[in-house]
Amino acid sequence: MNFSTKQLVDISQGKLLINNRLPGEYKISTDTRTINSKNIFLPLVGEKFDGHNFLDKAVSNGCKCAFVAKGSANNINQDIKDAFDFLIEVDDTLETYLKFASYYRQKINPFVIAVTGSSGKTTTKEMLYAVLSENFKTHKSLLNHNNEIGLCQTLLNMPEDTKYLVLEMGMRGLGEIELLSKYAEPDIAIITNIGTAHIGRLKTIENIAKAKCEIIKYAKEGAYLIYRSIDLVKDTVESWSGNFLPVGDYKILNMEKDKTIFEYKNNNYQIPIGGEYNVQNVLFAIEAGVICGLSVEQINNGLKQYQTVGQRWKEFNYKNSIKLINDAYNANPDSMEAAIKAVIDIHKGKNIQLVLGDMAELGADVDKYHIKIGEFINNLPISEVISVGDKAKIITDCINNEKIKTNSFNQHIMVVKYLKENLKDNTVVLFKASRAMAFEKIIEELI
Repeated sequence: MNFSTKQLVDISQGKLLINNRLPGEYKISTDTRTINSKNIFLPLVGEKFDGHNFLDKAVSNGCKCAFVAKGSANNINQDIKDAFDFLIEVDDTLETYLKFASYYRQKINPFVIAVTGSSGKTTTKEMLYAVLSENFKTHKSLLNHNNEIGLCQTLLNMPEDTKYLVLEMGMRGLGEIELLSKYAEPDIAIITNIGTAHIGRLKTIENIAKAKCEIIKYAKEGAYLIYRSIDLVKDTVESWSGNFLPVGDYKILNMEKDKTIFEYKNNNYQIPIGGEYNVQNVLFAIEAGVICGLSVEQINNGLKQYQTVGQRWKEFNYKNSIKLINDAYNANPDSMEAAIKAVIDIHKGKNIQLVLGDMAELGADVDKYHIKIGEFINNLPISEVISVGDKAKIITDCINNEKIKTNSFNQHIMVVKYLKENLKDNTVVLFKASRAMAFEKIIEELI
């Protein structure tokens, strides 16, 4: 959205330091790599960066308007200050960003659906977007735009004719989703699950539940909370006055690698992907679709358009009858077990090979969670498990089934060399690890 010079001052509630600019309209930019004369620069400040250090770059790219944070203005070189025609001092630049995002959201006034969870939130968001966008003008969070900066970018890039807004909300600690809820004001809140992701930071599953349930803190009156039917969610928000809607049971009728048909509440649905955990995720999209007035036929038509994003279950044909599956965008014990179960269900009759890496942010019990994965695999129809990293080696060390071959490596190049020399026909290889392990590099080298 473009803001007038008056709006820039009024919405930010800032102090006008320089005003040599004629009235005009400007789009907010936080990125000096793409900034131009039609933008006003908003320098964000983080733990490892300070956008104020790039004010000169903004000027060199033609920008003549900027916000500056109180306390930073005095440290800006006078020559740089003189280069600006319009300069506004604000208390906090991130808070200012949120104010403008909130202003625009309220102006457009879309129906807001917010999604969080320990795992499955991106898949659920994409499924929900597929369902709604087939029937309504719908806008969504882009990949990784699930924090406060991503929320602002999503809101400010929303088309003016948007009817439904689908937001993904992530967190690493308490209070973060509450902030997102404050500026999003959801009509529907979705909690896909409460798992062990980020338990290293939050220490207990109860704290994780508390952090996820912050999503309803600023939900609109009469809002819905759609969640997996576990007491932990209901107990955490027991006094909430909104509508609780737990997803129910389902029955899988047919599952293949690119199709799953299942029954839910006496209706049949179909998604263009395998894996039981994908069925569990799509239930949230179905329930939200029903609330939004869609029929079973309309929901199914939308689900046909669903596509995976990022490094989430991307299948590649390798040599002959060998298939590689990249599901290594992230990993925690729950999502790793779900992915392993899915590859077995979808690729029956194949040699299943797992390449597993370290799972991050599991705190003091990190070894215990890796042991749990090893014990989970021990009696499954897996032909080989390859671990990559010190913690992942715990997984292979726990496997004592003679039918399951194990190997352990610390370097990507060694994994690539081993796979190139040892992969056999009729094999499916699943790659699963936390994002920091950069497993996409292994797959790129193979392909």
